Amino acid sequence: QVQLVESGGGLVQAGGSLRLSCAASGRTFSIYTRGWFRQAPGKEREFVGAITWSGLTDSSTYYTDSVKGRFTISRDNAKNTVYLQMNSLKPEDTAVYYCAARRGGLSSDLNYNYWGQGTQVTVSS
Repeated sequence: QVQLVESGGGLVQAGGSLRLSCAASGRTFSIYTRGWFRQAPGKEREFVGAITWSGLTDSSTYYTDSVKGRFTISRDNAKNTVYLQMNSLKPEDTAVYYCAARRGGLSSDLNYNYWGQGTQVTVSS
């Protein structure tokens, strides 16, 4: 099993920045991809971005179009932690943000094996 714990959510004004963290523990050697998703009230959970997590130096990232150029995913192998740096935030970015992990490659589908509990991000106009 893999446990994921998000942190860093909060309230920010439009145009501001936040950085979310997702710390993993347990059988993390089984994980290849770490992803971020979000779910706004009354909407389905949607993909934000993902990064490969193979323990190698190089990694690949993949973002949904609405966050490209504003959000950046990075990783710290030593801390088993993935970060979501969110800049130029907009009110429509308001949602509960979830980190996830899967044993397969990059994917924007919900077919991740493990999920965190979520952290609220609220962007005021």
